[in-house]
Amino acid sequence: MALIKRYGVYLAIAAFFIYTLYSLSFPYQPEGNPIQNDNKDNHKNGNKDKESSKSPPASKSYNWAKVPINYPVESMVTLPTGAPAPLPKIQHAFKENEDATAKNIRETRREEVKKAFEICWKNYRQKAWMRDELSPISGGSVDTFGGWAATLIDALDTLWIMGFREEFASAIKDVESINFGSTPMAMINVFETNIRHLGGLLAAYELSGEQRLLKKAKEVGEMLYRAFDTPNHMPKTRWDFQKAGAGEKQTADQAALVAEIGSLSMEFTRLSQHTNDPKWYDAITRVTKVLEKEQDKTKLPGMWPIVVNADKSDFTLDNSFSLGAMADSTYEYLSKTYALLGGLEPSYKKMYEKSMATAIKHTLFRPMTPDNADMLMAGFVRVDDSVPTLAPRMEHLVCFAGGMLALGGKIFEIPEHVTIGRKLTDTCVWAYKASPAGIMPEVSHLLACANTTGCAWDEKVWKDSVAAKADLGTDKDPLQNIANLRLPEGFTSIEDRRYILRPEAIESVFVMYRITGEQQWQAAAWDMFTAIQQHTATDLGNAALLDVSAENPPKQDSMESFWMGETLKYFYLIFSEPNVISLDDYVFNTEAHPFKIPKPKA
Repeated sequence: MALIKRYGVYLAIAAFFIYTLYSLSFPYQPEGNPIQNDNKDNHKNGNKDKESSKSPPASKSYNWAKVPINYPVESMVTLPTGAPAPLPKIQHAFKENEDATAKNIRETRREEVKKAFEICWKNYRQKAWMRDELSPISGGSVDTFGGWAATLIDALDTLWIMGFREEFASAIKDVESINFGSTPMAMINVFETNIRHLGGLLAAYELSGEQRLLKKAKEVGEMLYRAFDTPNHMPKTRWDFQKAGAGEKQTADQAALVAEIGSLSMEFTRLSQHTNDPKWYDAITRVTKVLEKEQDKTKLPGMWPIVVNADKSDFTLDNSFSLGAMADSTYEYLSKTYALLGGLEPSYKKMYEKSMATAIKHTLFRPMTPDNADMLMAGFVRVDDSVPTLAPRMEHLVCFAGGMLALGGKIFEIPEHVTIGRKLTDTCVWAYKASPAGIMPEVSHLLACANTTGCAWDEKVWKDSVAAKADLGTDKDPLQNIANLRLPEGFTSIEDRRYILRPEAIESVFVMYRITGEQQWQAAAWDMFTAIQQHTATDLGNAALLDVSAENPPKQDSMESFWMGETLKYFYLIFSEPNVISLDDYVFNTEAHPFKIPKPKA
């Protein structure tokens, strides 16, 4: 009620703020408010608006390049000029002569990953071609992202990287037939379309040089550009496709997820670089300037809250902060966009350093674990009366942060960030190993040490914490009920026991391997892959799991496009030769689509 009293003008959205904060701090609600569909929302939270397996109905078609602009930009911000600055070396200096035994093991594992992808691709092509997703148990198909063949476009660059060149070439003619001017869906998620469709097309174009893919990428870009046609040029994140196509005026959202407005910079920058048209870079730079302006004004200066008012360009109201769901890729894109711009736009470096300083100070905690390992995890912070309170929440989504900090530490030459990235990734590897199925759950809470320097494992403290969190009451021996909660030691609760084929943990394991050259990361990756394959494989592909705390987790008839676009790609690359998509040459968008880093001329 305090929010309603203090901010009377925001009565209409106060309930949403309260709901969002509640859902982040307490047991996970997989079918929450539709705005919670995030990014890595549909992507992040696993909520999807699905159409039936029948072919989608026809709808009116728009040529987005010709749809009139209601709020034209008077003066474009152009791409920075000048020779790209050389970045520090990122990848480990791998030996040219690989040990024969190690090479055989690596290549055998790489081929196993490739076989898993091939099964998924073959059945997607046979049973769900041109639809967004294959249903890997029933063999049906669903549309979740506009009906624009999300799995096809997400997997294009994976096809190329894995060497399926004939399949890649065959798919291009069908990609050409996709009509981004029409959709059976009422609302379009701008973020998801950006990272999957625009990102996927741009990366496939860069790898192959196929001009038809750049043409399709521009079509997606023309569509997404209309989401920025608002009075203040901030994007409309959940977008009424038909109204926009009809030329109706729109305003930016008064309650938007920061990840959905802050995670467009890589793709829009890249599209402008490839087309020599500055309008996409201009559009995203206007968002970047607001992020920069608001960064020190929030309730946790340095970080941006999960919910922001895009319509007023006001990021000061919400008091919830996280590197996880609904915020994540805003932070991820800072160092990566800096690299894409050849180091010529210093604001991204400043925002990265400032945000990570705050995140390290306020969001990180050390879990208490039976082996007393020196690990870290990024939790959820709420700020009340200027006092930040950290909840030791762990999300599979936040496992990307280890790779983000390690990569940022190399790009900006901050060794401490590489060390922190290692400790964050260690926790995610531990969480996989601790699970009965060998796969970490979607959302859980851990027992936090009093500080990040460490604490000794205390089983009684852990059990007392579990009992208190589960509200086991004052029975004669409430601890006897702990076994019924199915919690690995160190976990105090598991709010969401699913695994939806997410890539974030293997993403960071891959980055750590490429940065350090340590084979322990390949070993961890193989353990993860074998556990995932054992429990998720079906005759047609791989299925999401409903409960990884069970030794034989029940399956869900869902295989999101990021399984082939991200998860299997990272598993494949960690067992590939290090020069395949080298981190010295490419940065990945949040959907694992690689973009080439511009280099200074020799």
